[in-house]
Amino acid sequence: MIDSATEACSVALFEGETLLGGEFRVLGRGHAEALVPMIGALPERGKAQRIVVALGPGSFTGVRVGLAAARALALAWGAQIEGYSTLALVAAMARGEGASGPVAVAMTGGHGEWFTQGFDASGTPLGELASLKPADAAATITAAYVAGNQAEALIALRGNGEAMALLPDARAFGLLPAAALTDHVRPLYGRAPDARLPGGLLPGEATPGQS
Repeated sequence: MIDSATEACSVALFEGETLLGGEFRVLGRGHAEALVPMIGALPERGKAQRIVVALGPGSFTGVRVGLAAARALALAWGAQIEGYSTLALVAAMARGEGASGPVAVAMTGGHGEWFTQGFDASGTPLGELASLKPADAAATITAAYVAGNQAEALIALRGNGEAMALLPDARAFGLLPAAALTDHVRPLYGRAPDARLPGGLLPGEATPGQS
C-alpha cells in the first residue's frame, strides 16, 4: 500500500489482514525521493500481488508520485492495482480511534481552502468531496467528529465538536472498508489544477483515443 498524497508519506505490506511491515513519515516535501527507498525497505522489497494507492485529494505532486510508483511496480510485478480516497482512509482511522458516529474530514487543500467530505459510521460517503474556504467549511459541516490535519482549526472556528488530528497512514489500511476501493485508478485532485497541459488536459488525463 502506498500513500503519498498529503504532507505524509507512508507505505505498508500486508499478508491478508496481517501487517508485515510499514513506515510513516511526515515529509512536507520530497516524496519522490523518499517513496521508492521506503518501499524497498519493506519485507521482500515490498513485492505484492496487489498494490493499493492513494488517489488524493492532496498535493498534486504527491498524488502523481504515488500513482507513478504504483503503476510502475504493478507493471514490473504483474500486480493488480486499486486506489482509494485519502479522506476515506482518514475517516476510517478516526473510527478506529473511537469516533462512534458520522465523521467529517477536513484536510489541507489549495489556495487556503480545505478538502472536506462526510462519512457515516460504516464509512459510506455522505456527500461529494468539496474544496471549501475555512469559514464555509465551518458553516456547513455539522458532524460531531472532525478528522484530518485541519480538524482542530475547523472545530476552533465552529466552536463545538471533537477534533481528531490525523494524516493518512498506509499501515491503517485494514480499517478501510472494501467499498472504498476502486479499480478506476485516476488522480482525485479535489479541485481544478492551476495549470493545464497543452491541449487543455489536466495532469493525469489521457489524450483523446487513449485509455
